[in-house]
Amino acid sequence: MTDQTAKFTLGDKSVESPVLKGTVGPDVIDIRKLYGQTGAFTFDPGFTSTASCESQITYIDGDEGVLLHRGYPIGELAEHSSFMEVAHLLLNGELPNGDELAKFENTITRHTMVHEQLTKFYSGFRRDAHPMAIMCGVVGALSAFYHDSTDISDPQQRMIASHRLIAKMPTIAAMAYKYSVGQPFVYPDNNLSYTGNFLRMTFGVPAEEYEVIPAVERAMDRIFILHADHEQNASTSTVRLAGSSGANPFACMAAGIACLWGPAHGGANEAALNMLREIGRPERIPEFIARAKDKNDPFRLMGFGHRVYKNYDPRATVMQKTVREVFEALKVNDPVFDVALQLEEMALNDDYFREKKLFPNVDFYSGVILSAIGFPTTMFTVLFALARTVGWVAQWNEMISDPAQKIGRPRQLYTGAPQRSYVPMDQR
Repeated sequence: MTDQTAKFTLGDKSVESPVLKGTVGPDVIDIRKLYGQTGAFTFDPGFTSTASCESQITYIDGDEGVLLHRGYPIGELAEHSSFMEVAHLLLNGELPNGDELAKFENTITRHTMVHEQLTKFYSGFRRDAHPMAIMCGVVGALSAFYHDSTDISDPQQRMIASHRLIAKMPTIAAMAYKYSVGQPFVYPDNNLSYTGNFLRMTFGVPAEEYEVIPAVERAMDRIFILHADHEQNASTSTVRLAGSSGANPFACMAAGIACLWGPAHGGANEAALNMLREIGRPERIPEFIARAKDKNDPFRLMGFGHRVYKNYDPRATVMQKTVREVFEALKVNDPVFDVALQLEEMALNDDYFREKKLFPNVDFYSGVILSAIGFPTTMFTVLFALARTVGWVAQWNEMISDPAQKIGRPRQLYTGAPQRSYVPMDQR
């Protein structure tokens, strides 16, 4: 808290609200007592100017293009760390030492298998079911299989549930993919890394050995790191809101997955890839840039701009480098990548895009990478959910442990009919 106060005057009432100060970032006006003191609410559609919680996990400065996890810049983590190390950081607050990381990795590895009866759950879905629909159902069903970790008042059970969710999400996601293509499920291999194991469960078949390509494994690990957490976005807020009612952690994660499924949230990389494919050839880029500037044309450049970042998305820099590494390792020659590179260069040198701060975001490149590795577009959001589970779990744990946390109950500005009397049918 600072020594400052914010003054509000409403009619003949004048109140002062304390101003809270975070470690970094803008000051926050504490309006918790505003309704009691004035009888008035605030109006903030989308909660874009409202802090719904206090958090120590992730910090974003959209104007400067900064993303920090527990204080560490995302670029440094993506360059030097591993997804398991970042998962430990988000969950526990500090980077692990060698012994701590080995213990954490061993714990996650020992939880990767799912209850055998859960595999039968998949046969209830149609083969052409969207993998995200399957993810919503299967993750929600975990609470029916793991009763010993649903007591949210027990810190030990919360941690067991957290480890289970992080460990089993790759298995559940890989099984969703296998089911959609009619191939048998591949069980986890405890000798592989978290990311290598996921690749094997997704693309491996019983008929032959699966070889994990180091460059692809590293690229996927980076993608997971870059999507691990992103502060109070829509799906994370959904997880927190669901958790505020006391719902079990598996139900909360299913709620997060359902929210992430929305095209405005988790489907952006698929939309960006489809746009690059629509452009097709570098020489057609000027035509599409002209269309993007035309207010009367519904076409929009997907993968540019961000709800929060008004500068270059710090995750996009890492993605551009990763694309090159994957293409070289797989010997891929994809015109989509040439289109992406030239489109980025032309847009960044165009006054229209600079003035509107439409810079490439993480989705601009991640779809190209995932497609090159072999993932169909229907799996893109599933991979997002897999990585974001770590952030959801960390945020959920923080929320449950916060003594100031209350059940979520947003207010509204009511503009419907005032009170009126019921009119009998024969008088209408």
